[in-house]
Amino acid sequence: MKRTKENIAKRIEESVRHPDIATRVCVCVVAQVNPHMPRTFGDAIIHESHIDYAVSDNTPLPEHPVKPPSPEEARIGQLIGDNLVEDGATLQMGIGSIPDAVLSALKGHKDLGIHSEMFSVGVIDLVRRGAVTNNRKKVHKGRIVGSFLVGNRELYDFVDNNPFIEMLEIDYVNNTHVVSQQPTMTAINSCIEVDLTGQVSADSIGTRMYSGFGGQVDFIRGAAESLDGRGKPIIALVSNTKKGESKIVPTLKVGAGVVTTRAHVHYVVTENGIAFLFGKTLRQRAHALINIAHPDHREALERAAFDRLKCMPAP
Repeated sequence: MKRTKENIAKRIEESVRHPDIATRVCVCVVAQVNPHMPRTFGDAIIHESHIDYAVSDNTPLPEHPVKPPSPEEARIGQLIGDNLVEDGATLQMGIGSIPDAVLSALKGHKDLGIHSEMFSVGVIDLVRRGAVTNNRKKVHKGRIVGSFLVGNRELYDFVDNNPFIEMLEIDYVNNTHVVSQQPTMTAINSCIEVDLTGQVSADSIGTRMYSGFGGQVDFIRGAAESLDGRGKPIIALVSNTKKGESKIVPTLKVGAGVVTTRAHVHYVVTENGIAFLFGKTLRQRAHALINIAHPDHREALERAAFDRLKCMPAP
């Protein structure tokens, strides 16, 4: 099919009307049928009439181990839970020890919602405690919304045939406008390093690609543009690497990609505190970030800030 503007628009329209558009445009559809796979509601449901061939597979699903957070990660979770997550907030967070630590700190919260590219095991306990109800959401009220899962058998069993969960296509879930409609949208994402002006690298260490950046840009922007004006875009990271190097740096490593720009950064959180950067000057940003850097590196960062900005960072 020729890629004209009209055809592209038609394909977009078709994808909205038919969530399983991939099965409708393919010449031959082969389904891998695995009894271990949880059945979820939403866009993941495909009628058998759309399948040409089915292949049986009984392989157990891969499981992602749950690791206990380090003291630094637990402190970050507590700082975010106590100071930045409000009752009734809608949450987005990825996988890892920091998101799990944040979830562990929310057991006393009320009427939280989930609208996230993915979610993991930590959500289950909050649902069972009644902390996650999704009752204040304007869109998909009463439902956890996601696009994919990473977890263990407990998570897969939890979502299986559970009408509380809606798994929707990622181009919808990550749509900035859709994200902005969620009440008190609170997006919690991590990164590799942050420079003194607030530039965030989340996918590479210098020129070496480390991971994809996922939905960080979508959700950081969506939370910042929240229609109720209460959204909180958050970047969370431990202040030091395992080798003792600072993750708050004078400049990003040569070749590192800027995933979230300094124009979009609002909150940066380490185990040492919370820095609010939005609307601040470069001097004010450097001051705020140095204050949450590891104490062992603050003096060197102050010297670097002086060299770069030609003045001491201002409070």
